Amino acid sequence: MTDQLLISIDNGVGRIRLNRPRAIHALTTEMCSAIIDALLAWRTDESIVAVMLDHAEGRGFCAGGDIAMIASSAKGDCSEAERFFFTEYRMNHLLFVYEKPIVAFIDGIVMGGGVGISLPCRYRVASERTLFAMPETGIGLFPDVGGGWFLPRLPGRIGTWLAATGARIDGADCAAIGLATHYVQSRRLAALKERILRNPDDLPALLDLANEPPYVSRLIAQKHDIDRLFASDDFEDILAALRSDSSAWAREQLAALSTKSPQTVKVALRQLVEGAAFTDFADNMRNEYRIACRAIRRPDFIEGVRALIFDKDNEPRWQHERPEDVTDEIINPLFAPLPVSEEWIPLPELEANFPAL
Repeated sequence: MTDQLLISIDNGVGRIRLNRPRAIHALTTEMCSAIIDALLAWRTDESIVAVMLDHAEGRGFCAGGDIAMIASSAKGDCSEAERFFFTEYRMNHLLFVYEKPIVAFIDGIVMGGGVGISLPCRYRVASERTLFAMPETGIGLFPDVGGGWFLPRLPGRIGTWLAATGARIDGADCAAIGLATHYVQSRRLAALKERILRNPDDLPALLDLANEPPYVSRLIAQKHDIDRLFASDDFEDILAALRSDSSAWAREQLAALSTKSPQTVKVALRQLVEGAAFTDFADNMRNEYRIACRAIRRPDFIEGVRALIFDKDNEPRWQHERPEDVTDEIINPLFAPLPVSEEWIPLPELEANFPAL
């Protein structure tokens, strides 16, 4: 068992605690594998009533995946990065279809891979410390780990806005738009967890009892502008709508979008359109795996990680500086099927419900 996780059983509750505080609990392949093993073991264990997912020490739930490893692998043959995505996406899918209730406590930073490990859970508890974002377009990636499924199913065009801009929202926002099922002040979380551990059969009732009216959501006040200015699935149309608007908010969105990879913003917009049409979460994860395997081989990913993670100069030099230079001929290959032997598939234990390729 990896020491990057604290896995235990307490009075019928399977507990998974992320334990990489210095990395804000960023996920590794080993962590994803260990979570899969625990969930599969508990799936058929009649003594396990529910699963609790949270983090140990540190200022956030999970900041994402191990970007340094992925970038290093992308400079080589990409095999380690592909193994990570394949395993992580299997974990995401298992969480989504898991029969027993899982509650994720998304207290603090929850970004990228942290979104993928929490949104598939049946219950998601946010707090005033929650800071949610899908910032991938800023490093030449796209909102994966199920983003193609969850984001287009948010109210109005909020998912499109989150995917394109990488905007950060708080716990009240998460509760208002359904990313969180419950909202509890951080100082009350420890006591809530103890009550769940004492009475796991009462998990839904205990969560409802602890649920508090969140602070006012600033995001809801912006929803009209988001729906109006991010109405299109075409990046150029979104930019034109923002430029024609005189508000300070529109100028802020333009400034944010000017820092993103035009290629990966276009990838994200198409990903959400396709994700909205899927009726099976596994189909979405297969689509995202295809994109991921190709995106890490594109120059924008290495450049984005260099500029924002390693050198921190925040001046990425994207391969295509103008959105109009990113044509369908550039985007289409990222979504193409992989060779059959290389396609993503769910865990063997779950494959019975997945159509043959």
